[in-house]
Amino acid sequence: MVTQLPSSTKKEIIYPETDGQPMAENTKQYRLIVTIQGGLDTLFQNEPNVFVAGDLFWYPVEGDNLTRRAPDVMVVFGRPKGDRGSYLQWQEGNIPPQVVFEILSPSNTTKEMIAKYKFYDRYGVEEYYIYDPDTTELSGWLRSENELAEIPQMINWVSPRLGIRFELSDGELQIYRPDGQKFLTYLELAQQREQAQIAAEQERQRAEQERQRAEQERQRAEQAETQLAALRSLLREQGINPDEV
Repeated sequence: MVTQLPSSTKKEIIYPETDGQPMAENTKQYRLIVTIQGGLDTLFQNEPNVFVAGDLFWYPVEGDNLTRRAPDVMVVFGRPKGDRGSYLQWQEGNIPPQVVFEILSPSNTTKEMIAKYKFYDRYGVEEYYIYDPDTTELSGWLRSENELAEIPQMINWVSPRLGIRFELSDGELQIYRPDGQKFLTYLELAQQREQAQIAAEQERQRAEQERQRAEQERQRAEQAETQLAALRSLLREQGINPDEV
């Protein structure tokens, strides 16, 4: 009889990088997610240890591949930039995302959003922001005494971690950097670049016109000097001292 010894090889746990669901359900939700993620990426582009991601699975517990969330946008201070298939917290210095954003879609249920709040509260998120593009309702929570407490007034609220300011203008969420610049959509960025290029071309044309005018003035001055020299020479030939005329 052969006795089968138990294997000492630990079964590898797979942490899926996708759940097969789309990042967004409509254009408004997608545009906001991309705008916020891109705006934060730009804001912290010179900070090598600030990681910004959109729609990335976050696994807080090693060995547990069911406890996970994929915030629409998350920011992690203290972790390097770089591509990741998922955020495995135990491989990231055990640092949880400090700030998360959720942009609601029509399919989000109250039960689902409560579960997300409990998850973010339990696993150490410091700031949690929710925006509903359909109702234009903006909500936020800030960690206080080891729990996420609701922020009473979100209009003109400034994030302690990010330094960004929230506004609602014409029924839409607007986010402003600490230097006062607004987070822009890709279309707005393209329009801004186009306007900057037009302004630069206009400035180049003005500079060229000024150069041409200066060149014309120089040529006129040289011509006048040449004419004056010729006149003085002619006067001398006629026995006249031009300096005494």
